[in-house]
Amino acid sequence: MDFHQIKSNMEKVIVGKSETIDLVLTALLAGGHILLEDVPGTGKTMLAKALAASLSLDFQRIQFTPDLLPGDVTGIHFFNQKNSEFEFRPGGIFTNILLADEINRATPRTQSSLLESMEEHQATIDGVTMELPDPFFVIATQNPVESSGTFPLPEAQLDRFIMQIPMGYPNREGEREILHRFAADNPLLTLESVCTKEELAAMQKQCEEVYAAPVIEDYILDLVEATRKHNNIALGVSPRGALVFLRAAKCYSALKGEHFVTPETVKYLAPFVLSHRLILEDVYSTNKKASDYIEEITHFVTAPNYILIYYIKKEGFTLPLKQFV
Repeated sequence: MDFHQIKSNMEKVIVGKSETIDLVLTALLAGGHILLEDVPGTGKTMLAKALAASLSLDFQRIQFTPDLLPGDVTGIHFFNQKNSEFEFRPGGIFTNILLADEINRATPRTQSSLLESMEEHQATIDGVTMELPDPFFVIATQNPVESSGTFPLPEAQLDRFIMQIPMGYPNREGEREILHRFAADNPLLTLESVCTKEELAAMQKQCEEVYAAPVIEDYILDLVEATRKHNNIALGVSPRGALVFLRAAKCYSALKGEHFVTPETVKYLAPFVLSHRLILEDVYSTNKKASDYIEEITHFVTAPNYILIYYIKKEGFTLPLKQFV
């Protein structure tokens, strides 16, 4: 089993979103969670379902609304009159892949009910701590256009997402393919699993073996530090952000069949991993978004250059070693 089989299987349903699928798989392999941001109808829900079907994982969807309660998310203990005992009714988080649809429509109290589960893969309900299934992966969605009746996610919640990914519209040919592919039937209904939980765990282990040179770590730290010193950024990236940045870079490199992290990978991932972690000084005084500042930072922070030296044999495969200068 390799990463490309999972991607190819998902592309039977998801059209023209090769880059998005790569980023979603990167987040899953890194043990993080993702925030998909775009207008309705761009395939966010379909993407989550296709991922769950491809990996043979349990899937739950919670439609976040203003009247949704924390107990609806985590679960509740209720009194069963038949046997005169309290019983636990699990909430939607007791699954492998959770689609938190339109998460910004729920109240802050309900949004915060996800914090512990996203960070520690557990939930404390009525003083009792319960482990969540492994893997546990949250795919949250929100519509960036509508603001009426929504509650912006707090910084602590945003920091739990390893990436924020815009879906975007497909190109014309991609949209034509959607018309043809979905004309007769929904291909999601016949999508088969191509990966087991054990194979997924092995892939995650493979990602940990990807090599990140010290200068790559320095490059990541330079980018993170630059967000804290920028005049138009009130609050930069946290140490947690730096940690997941490195983890994401390793997983993306493994996804691309590389055994080492390159500066190009770090630079490419920076907007997706860092932008949503920033708090800007004055959003209304300029037309710039957080992603614009990240692009600006990656432009002026010097990336290490490298040259190929030699190959060595390690555990049965050829590992390219690079010297960064």
